[in-house]
Amino acid sequence: MWSALALPAVALAYAAYSAAWPSSQRWGGSLRRLQTGPRDIALTFDDGPSDETPSFLDELEALEVKATFFACGRNVARRPEVARATVEAGHAIGNHTYFHPILPMCSYRRVREEIVATQAAILDATGVRPTLFRPPFGLRSPGLRRLLPELGLTGVHWSVIGNDWKWEASRIARRVLAKASGRSIVCLHDGHGALPVADRAETLEAVRRIVPALRDRGYRFVRLAGGA
Repeated sequence: MWSALALPAVALAYAAYSAAWPSSQRWGGSLRRLQTGPRDIALTFDDGPSDETPSFLDELEALEVKATFFACGRNVARRPEVARATVEAGHAIGNHTYFHPILPMCSYRRVREEIVATQAAILDATGVRPTLFRPPFGLRSPGLRRLLPELGLTGVHWSVIGNDWKWEASRIARRVLAKASGRSIVCLHDGHGALPVADRAETLEAVRRIVPALRDRGYRFVRLAGGA
């Protein structure tokens, strides 16, 4: 009986590790730390463009920070002018799928359609083709191992996540400041999935606290290499 139960349990654990663990490369390579200078840190923002994104662009300009935005294709189609403004401001833009699905629950065909449609939406809005991809919720599917090289995309995870979808600004900032170090990739959000609106006031306030504090420690902010 135990051996009969053990095999499915092992298979489930293997799948969970391959899909979710940032350092796993089994379902496609994934960058989780920068490969640049030892004092570099990358701020990344997922799920935009939303109604909140222009405020992030203004704040990052005031702070003189270049960041990387992983955009949902549906949101880009809604707000092409914001996606274009993101690129024109000097930020990198990456692919975060079209409708923000849970990829391990999708067919290979659906995963491909999500990524291809987002590439097209971003190219149409900004004139550039992304070379970076982040899976929604950080969850990969087996097909990415084949798809990402085929589409010229590099997978990106993170080394620090701010939990900003559920926490207030002070707690977000404390978490990021406690965990960030040289070559960290920090994951925050300027949107909420593929929804048209989002409340990211706490994230924005956290950014105002995080950037000066990390600069005081001698870090500098860079956008991810290979970003469009």
